[in-house]
Amino acid sequence: MKWQELAATSHYQTAVKVQQNLLQGNTEEAIVGIEELVEALSRADRRALRSQLLRLMTHIIKRETQPTQRSRSWAATIENARIEIESLLEDEPDLRPIVPTWLKELFEKARRMAEKEMGQTTAIAALTWQQVFEDEYDL
Repeated sequence: MKWQELAATSHYQTAVKVQQNLLQGNTEEAIVGIEELVEALSRADRRALRSQLLRLMTHIIKRETQPTQRSRSWAATIENARIEIESLLEDEPDLRPIVPTWLKELFEKARRMAEKEMGQTTAIAALTWQQVFEDEYDL
């Protein structure tokens, strides 16, 4: 069985194949499938967290760089990203310790994305934990 390929394409189908192997008494094969499924789920959660952090920081940079263009939409996007991140971290608390590191690592990508979307450069050189997770962003 090509567990890695299956787990990368469908978590559900992987679980079904694991169940089939267990019912057929193929315990060792099922264990390999379970291990690959766990790894695939972990990668998916990490990708989702990185994506939401990047989206959140990009919108904060845009908001702070273009104060005259602030909108409810930007505020809602910031809040939505925070909610998604909070939910991911509730489901996967083991990811919490990597967030501060990723804030630093993802900042340059967020800045590049923001500058591309705005069509201008920004003077913002970093974002703090408070700016990303605590400050209120209203109109």
